[in-house]
Amino acid sequence: MGSDTIKIKGLQKTSLIDYPGKVCSIIFLSGCNFRCPYCQNPDLINQPEKLNDIEPEKVIEHLLKNRKWLDGLCITGGEPTLHSSLPEFIKRVKKKGFLVKLDTNGSNPEMLGHLLRNCLLDYVAMDIKSTPSKYDRAAGVSVDKERIKKSIGLIMREGNKGNIDYEFRATVLPGLFGKQDAITIGKWLHGAKRFSIQQFRPQVTLDSAYQNVNPYSEAGLQELKKIMEPCFESVEIRQ
Repeated sequence: MGSDTIKIKGLQKTSLIDYPGKVCSIIFLSGCNFRCPYCQNPDLINQPEKLNDIEPEKVIEHLLKNRKWLDGLCITGGEPTLHSSLPEFIKRVKKKGFLVKLDTNGSNPEMLGHLLRNCLLDYVAMDIKSTPSKYDRAAGVSVDKERIKKSIGLIMREGNKGNIDYEFRATVLPGLFGKQDAITIGKWLHGAKRFSIQQFRPQVTLDSAYQNVNPYSEAGLQELKKIMEPCFESVEIRQ
């Protein structure tokens, strides 16, 4: 399949925060196999047909035009690994000399493994929805946790060999990610390089009921950070 088959529904031309230490552009791919009720990009899930398609060639042109100050491209969604032509598109980006960061929910270890084996990724950020026992609730669907664990293993193995940079991360909100969950996830991912605690923002959510959930206070976020710090090389809070 050609790279023109991926469905790019959004382009953020510049980001200083999505690729740690780098300046990147971000593309948003449509479609997801999860239905996280607190998802911040519901249009990519519910009605992608209402969003304009952006041609892959336009993205490449933008990168080349701004290559003096752009280090790379972040590919997010939705869930990018659902697009079978993703490897071909990434090859085009890499051949132009740009770094590639992938955001993924880890549900497609076959695609993730293919991308890693072929040296197509420089950075992987995998979302950890909650503890295994709460995963289905947090993801909004029934999740094969073995596939999640396989993706975690792939990322840690390649990352700890120095082949890629990586992080695990979680959007934290009361009820789905508490202090006991932080302990459990810390043990689950012990020895990983980086964990990012992402503040929940209730302005736009897939399930409108979650717009009434109050986010953690700064003190609450710091408490989660302190719990998880012994398990990772670094833990950070992203507001």
